[in-house]
Amino acid sequence: MVVICAMSKKQVTQESEAIKRATKILRDQGGMIRMADAVRAGIHRNTLQAMLRTGKTERLTRGLYRLQDGPAMSDPDLMTVAKKVPKGVLCLISALAYHKMTTQIPHEVHLAISRNSEPPRLDYPPIRIFRFSGESFSAGIRRERLDRVTVRVYDREKTLADCFKYRNKIGMDTVLEALRFYREQQKPKVDALLRYGKICRVASVMRPYLEAIV
Repeated sequence: MVVICAMSKKQVTQESEAIKRATKILRDQGGMIRMADAVRAGIHRNTLQAMLRTGKTERLTRGLYRLQDGPAMSDPDLMTVAKKVPKGVLCLISALAYHKMTTQIPHEVHLAISRNSEPPRLDYPPIRIFRFSGESFSAGIRRERLDRVTVRVYDREKTLADCFKYRNKIGMDTVLEALRFYREQQKPKVDALLRYGKICRVASVMRPYLEAIV
């Protein structure tokens, strides 16, 4: 019996040390980590489960954990999606909202993924997937930092071209509002807009609207 107790104490000590190490890794990651990244960093799955069980972490969505006492997140939905789907890119309404080019309040995250990618599985937040291919996917990606999380989002000009392409889905009134905000924010980069328009095959649609703002 004495031997069993000694082993139990040793196990408790080992778990405590593992949790301390895992906590440091999570803090270095901005307080949030994917299960796959945690395992690569040397955190055992059982350690994450112990932290979840004792209330040291919370599960934001399937396979994504956050320290309970971690720093407040400036935009939890975007940061959760960015961590869970690191190769995705914010697009359309979500990109407009990020660039402050819409009055709409997104109720789901609009996310572009490569056409051949596996669809992401998230319990939360709600997302709407758009499959882009070739340059339509790869062009115009910016890497921004929200707190300590890298978020991929299309730049303003690429976002506008995408909005023209999907005008029947998001509404032409949304596109025109975005164009107005864009003009107020900066001098229009017509060459970039037309280049993205060609990539998205909407240059001829965009041209009359661009001529009206320059």
